Order: sequence, then structure tokens, then C-alpha cells
Amino acid sequence: MNYKENASLCQTRWPKDALRISFGIIWTIDALLKWQPAFRTNYMNYLIGAAKSQPTWLMWWFDFWIRLQEPHRIFFAYLAAVVETLIALALILGFARKLTYVAATIFSFLIWSTAEGFGGPYTAGSSDVGAAIIYVFVFLGLLALSYYTGTSRNSVDFYIARKVSWWWHIAEMSKKT
Repeated sequence: MNYKENASLCQTRWPKDALRISFGIIWTIDALLKWQPAFRTNYMNYLIGAAKSQPTWLMWWFDFWIRLQEPHRIFFAYLAAVVETLIALALILGFARKLTYVAATIFSFLIWSTAEGFGGPYTAGSSDVGAAIIYVFVFLGLLALSYYTGTSRNSVDFYIARKVSWWWHIAEMSKKT
């Protein structure tokens, strides 16, 4: 690859890195809020509140999550804070990007389908579909961008992959360089 091709690739890759890092900052703010005592205090209230306005055919889903977490509510509140912190750090640093994008997509979907009550677009007075479903699509977009733009030099993954040959399986969508 000559200098012009390499420079062109760097120009096309930086928006992906800027999006990833900006999204990481948003997740950092969200994670900091999860570490506040008020979140732990109200953790189950978020789930129970989301369940109240659900149609009867969805109640089994909310009952499952409430029963699972209720006996260990503090553990799950801390777990949410830890997971969001890890996602934020991985986004900002560019660490295990492929794994992070997939895991964060699943985590965001779980948040949307429990604490956000699927956004509640079918209830009276609903005004949006919930933020977490948008996070799902941002992570899927980052995953697609990683596939099409290849390796990111602005990531910890780039430097790990230079030393650990199998790391690209965790970090990259393809073996593009």
C-alpha cells in the first residue's frame, strides 16, 4: 500500500473512531449515574414501573426479570454499573471492539426490553421508543463500520493485535488492514 492509499484510508476511518469515542463518553456519563446511590435504591422500582403498563401477553417477560433480580437487587444494580463502565472504557480505548459491540448490543436490548419496557410505544401517552433501542442500532452500526473500514489504528486493539496473533478474532470483523 502506497502513501496516498494509506492516507486515504486514515481519512475514511477517523469518523468511525470519533463516533466510537463519542459514544464511549455518553456511556461514561451513563455509567457514572449508575454508580450513584439513588440508582441502587430505585433499581427494582425501574423494573417494576416498566412492568406496570405492559399488556398482559408481555407480563411473563417482566415477571421473569423481576423474580430473578429481586432477591439480589443490590448485586444486579452494581452489575449494571460495572457492565456500563466496562462498555464505556472499551469504547473509548477501542478494546475488544467486535466482542464489545456484540455484547453491548445484547445488553442494550435487555435494558430496552426490561427497564425501558420496550419503549412502551403501545401505551397511551407514550412519546418515544426508549433510548436503549437506539443504542442497539448504534452498536450494530459500529460493527458494520468496522467490517467495511477495517482495522482502526486509533485503538488499543491495533497494538494488541501486533503482539498477539489471534487478537483480531476478538477485535476485528475481518482481517482487513
